Amino acid sequence: MTDQPTPQMNVESFNLDHRTVAAPYLRIADRQELPGGDVLTKFDVRFTQPNTEHLDSEAVHSLEHMMAEHMRNHSGDVLDVSPMGCRTGFYVLLVGDHGVDGFAPVLEATLRDLLAAEEVPAANEIQCGWGAHHTLEGAKTAARAFLDARSQWSQVTAG
Repeated sequence: MTDQPTPQMNVESFNLDHRTVAAPYLRIADRQELPGGDVLTKFDVRFTQPNTEHLDSEAVHSLEHMMAEHMRNHSGDVLDVSPMGCRTGFYVLLVGDHGVDGFAPVLEATLRDLLAAEEVPAANEIQCGWGAHHTLEGAKTAARAFLDARSQWSQVTAG
């Protein structure tokens, strides 16, 4: 590992110094205006500390299903909920110019729905490419930990 400056990358998260962030947090990762004038806002929903902790694969998969399904009950602007390959969190893409303060209640309501859920939606061979690869309890444990740290969501970096 080097402390040398790295060249600017095309992917926003590759330009984020993952050593300085303090998960859990919620931040705007990107905002873009499309040629037609529509705006897209991408949120970084970071559950665990990069390079220190990660979510179990089955929990990530179940969180993805549950957040994608339940979040749409709280906002019609949700385009996508995608897990990070590093398994430390998710990207949530919304249509419109959204701020953290406006999105945080949507995320909180979604995770509370998840805690009340009795099953992972679409966790079967018909609707999912790996229907057996889920854990409702693992997803609930991660959601509960994230919600318990609600007061910390706005602090992205340590210090």
